[in-house]
Amino acid sequence: MQKVNGIVTLASAGVLTLLLSTPGTPARNPKENAPQGPAVLWRDPADIRSRNLVYGAGGKAHEPKAPFKFDKEDTSGTNPKFDIVDANGIEWTVKMGDEARPETAASRLVWAVGYFANENYFLPVLKVENMKHLSRGSHYVARDGTVKNVRLKRHGKEQEKIGTWQWGDNPFKDTREWYGLQVMMALVNNWDLKDINNAVYQVRGDHPEQRYLVSDLGRSFGPNGLGPGAKNNPKAYLRSKWIGKPSSGAVDFKVPAGPAWSSLFNPAEFRRFGYTWIGRDVPAANARWVGQLLAQLSPDQIRDAFRSSGYSPAEVEALSAEFQRRIATLTAL
Repeated sequence: MQKVNGIVTLASAGVLTLLLSTPGTPARNPKENAPQGPAVLWRDPADIRSRNLVYGAGGKAHEPKAPFKFDKEDTSGTNPKFDIVDANGIEWTVKMGDEARPETAASRLVWAVGYFANENYFLPVLKVENMKHLSRGSHYVARDGTVKNVRLKRHGKEQEKIGTWQWGDNPFKDTREWYGLQVMMALVNNWDLKDINNAVYQVRGDHPEQRYLVSDLGRSFGPNGLGPGAKNNPKAYLRSKWIGKPSSGAVDFKVPAGPAWSSLFNPAEFRRFGYTWIGRDVPAANARWVGQLLAQLSPDQIRDAFRSSGYSPAEVEALSAEFQRRIATLTAL
């Protein structure tokens, strides 16, 4: 057990876990809704080559089961969403529109190397019973309750969202794993790195812990910043500039890029300049570490991440090839 920057890295049974400096401490508050256990950002995936990127973090066992019944509309965020309940009584959030494919693929690749991710599944066709009229996104829904090309996010009883976290203020700041998560965001071109898109989930039970993750990955696999075609744009991903030349042992990634200067007249978008520091001045050794983890994935595993997310065969091949080129760039640093 080694303490670095107030963080303890604990090795046990071949599994590394990044924890706060008091692993195994009891709940800070005996109340059920109080945060319990250590904070965790990354866990060693042990055997990356065995990870199933068809199903991702939830595996085949947690696949959504028909029939599905409408629960309520979700008006949070900018993308139209609603909640459903499946045949097993599991609640799911359905995201429609351009973010469904990239979010599913990105969640699989982030999870593949040990970061936490939501249990996301892509369905080309979803039939919903008792579907109600939506205030947003009603044009995606057919009269019979059919919705095409959606992402389903599972809400398991084993964990609950208890808050958000900030890139600049969290228990893992300046650690290898913190830098590594920034590298992963650059790899997938996730430029929408507002703090509100980060979540903390409480896992209870015999081994409680607080899991830190990027919970909204919908702006991945497009350009490196806000602009025309900023969502689900594989062609923009292929031609985007995502990394600079290393200097003095560090590298600057070009994701997220700053918004256009025209956003000076849009305060909400102009605030994105405040996030452009993320991914800059990353120690090359930490970026190379992420590349070495990703290099353990086979080409078919990478393709599976895109196949299971509804991309066309041509897009699967192009995105997979580009992602592999980016991995090679990291390992060569």
